[in-house]
Amino acid sequence: MFPKAALLLGLAVVGIHVRTIQKEFVDISKDHDYFAVSVEFAVAWFNRAHEEEHAYKLLEVRRAQQKKYRWIYLMDLELGRTICKKHDEDIDNCPLQEGPEQKKV
Repeated sequence: MFPKAALLLGLAVVGIHVRTIQKEFVDISKDHDYFAVSVEFAVAWFNRAHEEEHAYKLLEVRRAQQKKYRWIYLMDLELGRTICKKHDEDIDNCPLQEGPEQKKV
């Protein structure tokens, strides 16, 4: 009996925690000034930290959310691998790789 009660209590606490997290973030416009800058920073950081020599560029912003009353963003991005190297100047205008080399994250 005790393990079942503990499990139910644990599930109730997890359910409350998940609902609290979901309410902390609200949807915002993908064009919001500070969010757009944060997306650029996230893509640059990904390219810098990623082991590959080719750069990735932004294809789509799937989710744009902001923590209430804070400048903390939650984003879901789709990136595609380009034919350009990481340190090339204009990655935004660089074409995506095609064929077997094509990769999205």
